[in-house]
This record gives sequence, structure tokens and C-alpha cells, in this order.
Amino acid sequence: MTSTQADVYYDPFNFEIDSDPYPVWRRLREGRPLYYNEDYDFYALSRYADVERGLIDWETYSSARGTLLELIKSDIEIPPGSIIFEDPPGHNMHRSLLSRVFTPRKMNAIEPKVREFCARSLDPLMGSGGFDFIADLGAQMPMRTIGMLLGIPEQDQEAIRDRIDEGLRLEEGTMPDVAHFGADEQSSSFDAYIEWRAKNPSDDLMTELLQAEFEDESGTTRRLSRAEVLNVVNLIAAAGNETTTRLIGWTGKVLAEHPDQLRKLTMDRTLVPNAIEELLRFESPSPVQARYVTRDVEHHGQIVPAGSAILLLNGSGNRDDREFVDGDRFDVTRKIDHHLAFGYGLHFCLGAALARLEGRVALDEVLQRFPSWEVDWDNAKQARTSTVRGWERLPVRTP
Repeated sequence: MTSTQADVYYDPFNFEIDSDPYPVWRRLREGRPLYYNEDYDFYALSRYADVERGLIDWETYSSARGTLLELIKSDIEIPPGSIIFEDPPGHNMHRSLLSRVFTPRKMNAIEPKVREFCARSLDPLMGSGGFDFIADLGAQMPMRTIGMLLGIPEQDQEAIRDRIDEGLRLEEGTMPDVAHFGADEQSSSFDAYIEWRAKNPSDDLMTELLQAEFEDESGTTRRLSRAEVLNVVNLIAAAGNETTTRLIGWTGKVLAEHPDQLRKLTMDRTLVPNAIEELLRFESPSPVQARYVTRDVEHHGQIVPAGSAILLLNGSGNRDDREFVDGDRFDVTRKIDHHLAFGYGLHFCLGAALARLEGRVALDEVLQRFPSWEVDWDNAKQARTSTVRGWERLPVRTP
């Protein structure tokens, strides 16, 4: 391994670092707030203030070439409709369509269904002596929720989720190959659903995307093309499944490791919403955001040249003691102005309200049935992807 900063090394594809990146991130924040990695030719910002500014300044730190390091380095053309990989004006156009659906009011209206999905997963496990936060809950409820919103038949949802999981898996020490980005079997599956919905409209997001009229950047009033609908649906399905699954896994792991905090929640369930915010801060499911630098920019006395790839380490920023007192301490009563788990600025996560709802309901429903648990570490397994961070299996034992 080589680096211009031999005293600290950060590699987003290294499993050992990914298992617990916080010591490395702390060393970056304290000693190398602007870091350069020669092996993969990227810069990285790790302090809260730097990451926040980078997330806000979309003109300098562009998403248009992708928000994954491997996408930026591949220099492939991003398909239309992938809003997290767009800048204005195209981003604003597509985001305005989706923002009509993912409002806090509309998301809160589906809470009874989310609770029903949790109950369906958890009720059969009561008295069994344990369950898996991923297999039995995290991989089930978010899948059913996003499938319901999109209008995907329940019998098809698991196969789609499994293909998403498989497509995200990472091999250690290698940058993922994205040569065929967007051109996979999953896209073909969604294409069939979209064609069906075009002929058989219903009360779901897929139908709404097909029928919505809007004014595009040229001033033309039109509907989304099939390609745009396909890429939006692909994005929603992947994001809606993966990030909340990881949040639920971290909920099980972190609370097991902080039994005093778990007891607080058991005794006072009104703390659950704030606990979800603290979990998002403490273990951000999507902790690294890549950007393409469009102009020379200075950080900490050094120039990052135009054309560079830079990683905004929001997971590191969320542990920065400069913003959060004793940032490595987990506290469900912590007062949080705002964290960076959902990004910030123009690209703030559209699904934040849904993720918060699902995280809150999942934790509340678990506490209702299981006031305490211990992780079965012999059978737990961390997931390895370049996009989200969390658990593939997290079995727990319950009294």
C-alpha cells in the first residue's frame, strides 16, 4: 500500500478497515483532514464542517458522474432519471416529481401498514429464544413497504430484493466493475412491471411516475420517458430496501452493546424517535459519498485540482467532536440539531421521512415484544458493499 500520508491509510474497499472505520476516520480528522490515496487516486474530507460544505456546494462537488468512487473513475454515462447521480437542472426536474410522494405526511399515513409488516415478521418469533434482525425483520419489512409503494406484487418482492443484494456485494481489495451499470436482469424485471402498469394503472408510485406531467429544462411539458421511469424505479427499489435494512441491523447491534441505553428505551418509549436519530448519527448506513471536483478548490492549505474524485465521509463527520460532544459516545437522549446520515443540501435523501418512519416503527415493535437481547456473534456476518455499511446476518438471543 502506498500513500502520501504513510502514517494513516484509508481504503474504502478494505474489509478490515470497513469492520470498524472509526479509529482511521478519527486519525484523518485529527491529522489529515484532507487526505489523498494514491492507490485509488482520490481525496477525502472527514470533518463535519468540511463534509457539510461539500454536500451543499453541488457546483464544485458534482454528483453528475456518480456518487460512488467506482462510477466516477469509470467515466461511464449515467442513465437519465438517476436523481442521486444528477445535478440541476435535471436533478430538480426529477426530484420535484418524487417529492410529491415522499412527504412526511404521506409517509406517516402508511404507518399502520408498516406496523402490520413488522407484526407479521415478529409475532411468530415470540417465545422462540431469538431472531435475526436482518433475515427476520430488516430484510422483510422495508422490502414489503417499498414494494407496496411501487406496486410490485408481494410474491415477486423477495426475488427483486435478492438481486439488489447480490448486485451490491463487494470483493475485498478491488474496485467494483461498473461497466454494465443499469443494464442488468433487475432492470429487465422492472421494465416488465412498468409496461404492465402503463396498461393497467393503479394507486401506486409506478403509475404516478408514468402519468405525471411536468415542464423539463427546455420548457417542454411532457411525461417521463420509459428509460427515466425505469431508472427512478431502480433507484427507489434499491435505496428503499438497502439503507433501512442496514439501519435496522445497526439498531440491534448498537443497543445490544449499550444495555443501559436499551433500558432507557424500554422504560420510556417516547425516546424511540430520538434514538433513531442517534443511531443514524452513530452508525450511518450510507457513510461515504463520492463527488467529482469541477474546479480547483483549497482545503487545509492544499489544492484539490479540478477533475479529482473526492470522498465526503459523512459517517466520519457524524462522529466529529467539533460538532457532537464526545462523538464516539452513544446516547439516546442526545440533542441533535442535524446529522449528515441523509446527506445535506440539494441531495438530501428523498426517502428520509420513510426511513425514519420505518426505523422508529421497527424499534418500537421490537421493544414491545423483546425488551432485551444479546447478539449471537458466532453467527453474525457483516455485509460488504461500496454503497452501504451494515450487517448481512445479525442473530440475537432473547430471554
